[in-house]
Amino acid sequence: MTDGPWISVRGLGFAHGPQTVLTDIDLEFRQGRHYILAGPNGAGKSTLMDLLANLKKPAAGSIMVQGRLIGDYRPLDLARTLALAPQDFRLDFSFTVLEVAAMGRRPYLGRWGRLSPEDHAAVDRALGELDLAPLALKAVTALSGGERRRVIAARALAQETPILLLDEPTSGLDIAHSLALMALARKKAESGALVITVTHDLNLAAAFGHEFVFLKKGRLMAAGATAQTFNSEVLGLVYEAEARVKRDEFAGGPAASFRLGGQAERK
Repeated sequence: MTDGPWISVRGLGFAHGPQTVLTDIDLEFRQGRHYILAGPNGAGKSTLMDLLANLKKPAAGSIMVQGRLIGDYRPLDLARTLALAPQDFRLDFSFTVLEVAAMGRRPYLGRWGRLSPEDHAAVDRALGELDLAPLALKAVTALSGGERRRVIAARALAQETPILLLDEPTSGLDIAHSLALMALARKKAESGALVITVTHDLNLAAAFGHEFVFLKKGRLMAAGATAQTFNSEVLGLVYEAEARVKRDEFAGGPAASFRLGGQAERK
């Protein structure tokens, strides 16, 4: 472990062929914080998450994870350091919910690939935290889209890593499960983890995120504590719409509303 940032990004760039996706990104992510990665479609959010998980290689710049270049990690060591719940994860085979969640324990298995009592306990905790225990023996192919999304998150939680990356984990979830998952993400951070969540649900994120990172067209637009970055000026600039932010006492955080620029006042 390091006393400094757990993830440091310096001059990061990425491109798909001739198309530039990320340009000159500088960021620091610290222990004990729940970061919200937000921005319009095509901003580069999922690409940044893939880079942080070492699934893609940067065209420029560097990523340090707990004081080491990410490329210097052995895959097994990195899998014990960070876990990713990706936006896209195919579940075409009839694995049970329990079996998919148990895949998160692969970095810890011995030569025979058998789950230890500690592994079983970690899987059970992950299923319990995401309200999946009643579905444990059900085939993932028989689940709804929202249920599958929770299974993907459970797989990452079962890894029990100090760094957790969640790419649109609430997509397709109902309101209650969305609230529960985001509350869990904040709880994990406040228990000592580093959690980074990509989401388009800004008001939900503002209620549970310690900090926001806003991207637009592959560039960093703003980064900092929610109270400083989740405001009308930043949101209007990032999303190219008129924005208004006010305190929502019921939800326990700031709430934003939008309208198209130049829209006439409603009667």
